[in-house]
Amino acid sequence: MYVVESKGGAIACMLLALIFLGTWPAILTLLERRGRLPQHTYLDYSITNFLAAILIALTFGQIGNSTPEMPNFLTQLSQDNWPCVLFAMTGGVVLSLGNLSTQYAWAFVGLSVTEVITSSITVVIGTTFNYFLDDKINRADILFPGVGCFLIAVCLGAAVHSSNAADNKVKLDSLSSDHIDAMKVSNTSMIPNEAASKDLENRNDPAQKAKAGTAGFLVQLENRRSIKVFGKSTFIGLGITFFAGVCFSLFSPAFNLATNDQWNTLKTGVPHLVVYTAFFYFSLSCFVLAIILNITFLYHPVLGSPKTSFQAYLRDWNGRGWALLAGLLCGFGNGLQFMGGQAAGYAAADAVQALPLVSTFWGILLFGEYRKSSRRTYILLFSMLFMFITAIAVLMASSGHRK
Repeated sequence: MYVVESKGGAIACMLLALIFLGTWPAILTLLERRGRLPQHTYLDYSITNFLAAILIALTFGQIGNSTPEMPNFLTQLSQDNWPCVLFAMTGGVVLSLGNLSTQYAWAFVGLSVTEVITSSITVVIGTTFNYFLDDKINRADILFPGVGCFLIAVCLGAAVHSSNAADNKVKLDSLSSDHIDAMKVSNTSMIPNEAASKDLENRNDPAQKAKAGTAGFLVQLENRRSIKVFGKSTFIGLGITFFAGVCFSLFSPAFNLATNDQWNTLKTGVPHLVVYTAFFYFSLSCFVLAIILNITFLYHPVLGSPKTSFQAYLRDWNGRGWALLAGLLCGFGNGLQFMGGQAAGYAAADAVQALPLVSTFWGILLFGEYRKSSRRTYILLFSMLFMFITAIAVLMASSGHRK
């Protein structure tokens, strides 16, 4: 099998993982904002996410000759390594719960602040666990200042969210309630074909697209999206976000235990799980749980999402390609994170939790987040991004080398 052995290779894996893991949330957020049901999106995403793990296992996991100390993927499937397999599957379960939760948190709290909060919890809890599980192979004098940089960035991120929420309130207060109600009617009273026909006949769009950052844009977004958030407590979204953060903080230590067996659960002579075998079982449990939960949510939706059916899901091709792409990006991103962590230590690999840097970029570029915001919001935003860049550099500099 292919093994990442150099520090440079490990850092390359982590950088690619950072880009992939910061991009797929933006794609799922885009689909939700366009009105695609989250149950449909997550089912598509789960399929390709698991296919990515299979592809990685059958390629990188099968390169080269198999040895007793480091068997290839297919060889290891028949070995008596179930204690470590259960650790890997536990990691997949908590990751699946975390990813599923964030899909709803993005609607309530926003893409950028959700990623900031979940990443901070992951760094504080998960990176600390991994540091001790890895027998302190990372340099503590660099690693923990990096964690501190993350926490500063988190505080700045919370300040950005608070400032931007205040800006949005001012924008919405500038609209009269009659104006808001009229915009809701114009956006929802006709089907798209009728609207298009009226545009051609009258050359007048009754639901003309508002500019990003305006109050009209916020109202139109609420009308179009699949998860309605107006009038609902922000504590719902924050509660979901904190739950997701705890889940994310546990999956990397569980994977670490699966591949390195620090608790000596394997029988004498049984080799440790190679990263590709562990990733396969990890992704398998993630996939199974996601399918069970989302098929249940089709018929028993949560948080006010519309009820649907499996037949409706099969017929829903609107945005399916994007959802499938998101699954591939997440699958390959997780695989690269674990490959880099096996070489440089999982505490250093947790530098990919700086993914809000990428997600915020997509949030600004695709969704117009922070458009027409106050000067205070912009200063906080740039300060947060600067601190994230510092955090990822420091955490990567702390990487050691597993003996």
